[in-house]
Amino acid sequence: MLIAGTVVADSETVIPDGAVVVEGNTIAAVGEEPDLRDRYPDHERRTFDLVAPGLVGGHIHSVQSLGRGIADDAALLDWLFDAVLPMEAAMDAEATRAAAELGYLECLESGTTTVVDHLSVNHADEAFEAAIETGIRARLGKVLMDRDSPDGLLEETDAALAESEALIREYHGAAAGRVRYAVTPRFAVTCTETCLRGCRELADRYDGVTIHTHASENEDEIATVEADTGKRNVLWLDEVGLTGPDVTLAHCVHTDEREREVLADTGTVVTHCPSSNMKLASGIAPVQDYLDRGIPVALGNDGPPCNNTLDPFTEMRQASLLGKVDARDPTRLPAATVLEMATEHGARAAGFDRLGALREGYRADVIGIATDLTRATPIHDPLSHLVYAAHGDDVTFAMVDGEVRYADGEHVGTDAAAVRERATRHAERVAETAGIDVAEP
Repeated sequence: MLIAGTVVADSETVIPDGAVVVEGNTIAAVGEEPDLRDRYPDHERRTFDLVAPGLVGGHIHSVQSLGRGIADDAALLDWLFDAVLPMEAAMDAEATRAAAELGYLECLESGTTTVVDHLSVNHADEAFEAAIETGIRARLGKVLMDRDSPDGLLEETDAALAESEALIREYHGAAAGRVRYAVTPRFAVTCTETCLRGCRELADRYDGVTIHTHASENEDEIATVEADTGKRNVLWLDEVGLTGPDVTLAHCVHTDEREREVLADTGTVVTHCPSSNMKLASGIAPVQDYLDRGIPVALGNDGPPCNNTLDPFTEMRQASLLGKVDARDPTRLPAATVLEMATEHGARAAGFDRLGALREGYRADVIGIATDLTRATPIHDPLSHLVYAAHGDDVTFAMVDGEVRYADGEHVGTDAAAVRERATRHAERVAETAGIDVAEP
């Protein structure tokens, strides 16, 4: 396929009359459209206003999709323990499958082609099957919680690690390598030292398995971990082995100098979730400082109950604006930097090579974006438009691994209307089972 338009190949390269040639699951060529049309005359041609790399959701919770709007205007730990964890505990296999499908479809139709997905304790296999079926590229894992957790989610340490290992054997590398495993302890508050160390040992036993957890999102969380361990959160995770280039830490809003040194020295990836951090009033992550230290920073939406959208364009805009106002400096986090966070840094969080840019030999994850809109007129700078003006619903095309998964408002291979109907039905049932009051429309 030859995909033509104004090509944003990466955060530094825009080809006004460009094209991307896809052969199999790989980008065969990127360049001027007239030249590539002559070189590849037999390729199917698709044209879009803007062509860009698929975006990476560096930290999402697909299975929380059933909880959109159930826990607004609450602090993190109240939000988590009073609403979100009871919801997760009440979810059976069918509800988990519907939630994951719903989340992945929202991502694909909004331009996110790769996710780093933090699931739940139960029924993780359903989310893996949903990722395989919907065609999204995914790094995901079952959640581990072996202390201070509600009934229905609390597990014995050995059982949790054993189930994680069984899932690795079943799903790591599935769908021709498009689906991969991350060992996923929830966070230090709900995991024993034995569990955290066991997560590192488990990841080390399997080639290409990574680790994904939360860290230093909220000051109450940090105080709890310090009271338990005598150490600040990132330092504790470093002691038990949960730092390094194969580790993605979501949030890292509140870190001190020593913790930032550890993140930089170990090559740990941070995922910034600006909308969630604002909505939960968690604070403003020191993103520019992380980048200045060489710490890779990806972007994520977090979960639908604390955002309430999985639109990646929202996160790009929020990240840039929040960084500027925090520093009182309008030059901070410019469009090019933020796009790099949402693509190439996201690829590092997801643990996929040759991903996050439109380059020869890279994986064929490509999106097409419409600009025949009033708010898209005029476009002086495509990078500026992508970060500051575009919305997820401007996406008209999404290709993952060379396969078209979304085109012209329709999901390919998935009945989106049926998914939405199932998700609505299960959301009502789960909320009732969990005892969560949901406002009547």
